[in-house]
Amino acid sequence: MSWLSFNDRVLAEARDPRNPLLERLKYAAICGSNLDEFFMVRVAGIHQQIAAGVQTPSLDGLLPREVLSLVRQQTHEMLGEVEKTVQDIAALLAAEGVRLERVEDLDSATRAHIRDHYLTEIQPVLTPLIVDPTHPFPYISNLSLNLAVLLSGGKRGEDVFARVKVPVGVLPRVLSIGGHLLLLEDVIASHLGDLFKGRKVKAAYLFRVTRNTDYDFEEDEAEDLLTTVEDGLRRRRFGSPVRLEVLSTMPPDVLAFLSERMKISDDDVFCLEGPLGTADFMGIPVERPDLAFAPYKPAFHALDDDESTIFAALGERDVLLHHPYDSFEHVLNFLEQAARDPNVLAIKQTLYRTGDDPRLLSALRTAAEAGKQVVAFIELKARFDEQRNISWARKLERAGAHVVYGMAGLKTHAKVTLVVRREEGGLRRYVHIGTGNYNPKTARLYTDLSLLSGNQELGQDATELFNHLTGYASAEYQHLLVAPHSARKGFLALLERESEHARAGREAWMIGKCNQLTDPALIEALYKASQAGVKIRLVVRGVCCLRPGVPGLSENIEVRSLLGRFLEHARVFAFGNGGEPEVFFGSADWMSRNLDRRVEVIAPVLYERFRARFLEIMETELADQRGSWNLRPDGVYEKLAGEFSAQQTFAEQRR
Repeated sequence: MSWLSFNDRVLAEARDPRNPLLERLKYAAICGSNLDEFFMVRVAGIHQQIAAGVQTPSLDGLLPREVLSLVRQQTHEMLGEVEKTVQDIAALLAAEGVRLERVEDLDSATRAHIRDHYLTEIQPVLTPLIVDPTHPFPYISNLSLNLAVLLSGGKRGEDVFARVKVPVGVLPRVLSIGGHLLLLEDVIASHLGDLFKGRKVKAAYLFRVTRNTDYDFEEDEAEDLLTTVEDGLRRRRFGSPVRLEVLSTMPPDVLAFLSERMKISDDDVFCLEGPLGTADFMGIPVERPDLAFAPYKPAFHALDDDESTIFAALGERDVLLHHPYDSFEHVLNFLEQAARDPNVLAIKQTLYRTGDDPRLLSALRTAAEAGKQVVAFIELKARFDEQRNISWARKLERAGAHVVYGMAGLKTHAKVTLVVRREEGGLRRYVHIGTGNYNPKTARLYTDLSLLSGNQELGQDATELFNHLTGYASAEYQHLLVAPHSARKGFLALLERESEHARAGREAWMIGKCNQLTDPALIEALYKASQAGVKIRLVVRGVCCLRPGVPGLSENIEVRSLLGRFLEHARVFAFGNGGEPEVFFGSADWMSRNLDRRVEVIAPVLYERFRARFLEIMETELADQRGSWNLRPDGVYEKLAGEFSAQQTFAEQRR
């Protein structure tokens, strides 16, 4: 329910008239995409619990069936709000000359041009599938958009059912034909007579299916993890349906036919006004800069003007980067220079979500082909990025890199790179530690923090980490908190220390930022710290299962959710420590999965100037009004009034 509340805050950005219209459409698309994943994973998980006969309430006191009932009610309302928001935005775009048109509303000359386009560019991709005794009901793939077509000519005068998959992905959902914006499904539906020649097309109705993609496999019994994950991906395609979306114009008998064939209950059918599949509207073929955010150019520091500069610079001082305000190019340049530098002997890196940018892969392949020791720890189980990561693993193996696929029972979510370089006086280590993935695309869209460092103690800790990951060697860290071994214990100890400072009358506070806060033990520790007098301020973008401001329990805790043009993604944890603040940052959210079932790295901020900068960033975000929501004691989020924007402030600081 807290997750759905977060998605409603995303939808609020789509409704906000202060955002440009095309950006508002993107927010609505993000909201729809979020809901798709919510059904594929979270709702699917509830269905699995019910199917397994789970009768034990979760920590909120609800049984799975009760949770599912609440979720169904809320998601029906939310999907209705999403489609209404898209319709409102479409009307405003039409007033600006950006209009989605219907084929039937166009003049005959334009329709003839569209038909030519359909026959040459669309129909060759389509596959009409009829359903009769010799043609069974086809498999409907996850998130596919489909037309249920009724044809005349059946036995005893009955209609014949056929299915046409709308090839979104192969072709754009929104087409620009002769200067007209048209939905792909409308163009197809308008020309079904050309697809079913010799039969009369009586009607066509749009529908969409969401399937369970939350698969599990026995890692401990897997001889080859890569092959096991590939098998799991194939199984994911055939997960059971958890949602059927149809347009409200679909007749009851057609809906009953689809529901029966896909074995889906009436409670999981969503009758909507349309459009279905709002996630497809993330980008439409419209060049209107006046209706979008102005392009943002990240700041670039003079760290690496030539081949030796970046290592020389890091030999003198560490570099703190605040993405996307500081360019991710620095991280790519660090890797590329390491790959080319003849004095670099080894590069070791964790890879969770990599994206499609070729530079990172090229740098690692170049280094491996040059004979350097390259270790790529690729997490094959990164949800929805499995296939891409498998491809990367195979390419790096062919280049001669050492590829490690993951650890049994754990996902490796840490963001760490280690470079070993021969210099005067011996070998020297350089590290990059971040809160975000090594993905240049998302680095332009997500706010993250990362550190490039020549600190040899951090370098030794990174060496311990990689030896543990690749060889299961025991590790001893001077500075790093590493999940699942020491991160939870470390956070609980830090909170207890703040409580001791508060009880002794010393300065005691905690400022935290993460994406999700759901771990029961940490929530309990935060409550206890609040009761001891510790002032706690949290920025939690998404799910938060803590209730702030409850008298006698959490009156010293404040929780904000911050949204904006960029996705807030950094994880920062600062502690007052009796007047000698300590700051930590890293890859872990305060969730049980991150602290117990993932490899995560949380690093201390060792230098005073960086601690001051981290605290300045956090204070700026806590002062935000433009994109901030305050969590009330009753669990309801309240939008703050005002125009001060932390993201805008950071952007202006870098200009």
